Amino acid sequence: MKTQPKHFRTLWISDVHLGTKDCKAAQLNDFLKHHEADQIYLVGDIIDGWRMKSGVYWNRDFTRVVRRLLKLSKQGTPITYICGNHDEFLRKYANNQFDNISLRNRVIHTTADGRKLLVIHGDQFDGVARIHHSLRWLGDKGYDLLMFLNRGYNRLRERFGYGYWSLASFLKSHIRRAQVYINEYEEGVAYACHKQGFDGVICGHIHHAAAKKIHGIDYYNTGDWVESCTALGEDEQGNIHLLRWKNDSANQQPLASNDEELVDEEVWDEKEELPWASMGRLSLNDVPALIIPD
Repeated sequence: MKTQPKHFRTLWISDVHLGTKDCKAAQLNDFLKHHEADQIYLVGDIIDGWRMKSGVYWNRDFTRVVRRLLKLSKQGTPITYICGNHDEFLRKYANNQFDNISLRNRVIHTTADGRKLLVIHGDQFDGVARIHHSLRWLGDKGYDLLMFLNRGYNRLRERFGYGYWSLASFLKSHIRRAQVYINEYEEGVAYACHKQGFDGVICGHIHHAAAKKIHGIDYYNTGDWVESCTALGEDEQGNIHLLRWKNDSANQQPLASNDEELVDEEVWDEKEELPWASMGRLSLNDVPALIIPD
């Protein structure tokens, strides 16, 4: 029996990385079958132009995702494509409209309950990416190695009947420096939005899904379709849910999506330093402006 797709006012998806071996395109295609929306935002790194510079890797599942998105746009669903760093080659074409698909560097989304949210990929807040291109390349290669090891380990797990397990997610949650990096990123993005007068932000980039309040700012991160298979969905009341999509490889039956609620924290003191400033790193004045233009 065919199930009716779950309807949302808005869906946000990012960091698909079409063109890479670790892209979970089949899961994303399945997710799009079971979820529909009045509007869809693709929040950067949908196509991985960085990888394609060294050789094109493309399979049938990637084509199915592209076709499904094009079909949705032709059926009347507005799709806004926010450029990221891995698809930065598209940034020079921003502010163009292609039928029902618009290409942007950033947009402002107003929720059903009246909140103004900045929608941006978020790579300009990545300290490594802003320091030097060579360091960004080194970090990218390190992630490639990590995902290569992850593929080999999961092939062994599959051989012995175990399900998928993310080495990258494990390291993010167990290595202190990774946790500090994530906290720095989230605080920096939230504070910049606070200074710009937004109620919140929706971003991607760091492959770490989240839905929480940071000093009065609604911070949402879409996660990715390389490790976690997550997205964000806004219901008709304006509530935004973190959606996790999983598939049973044995029978391909989708599990129910779940969501996480915002957690309140205290409001900023304008003279206060960021939490990691005591470690000799940054103060509020060091947080970058929103340098990606409209």
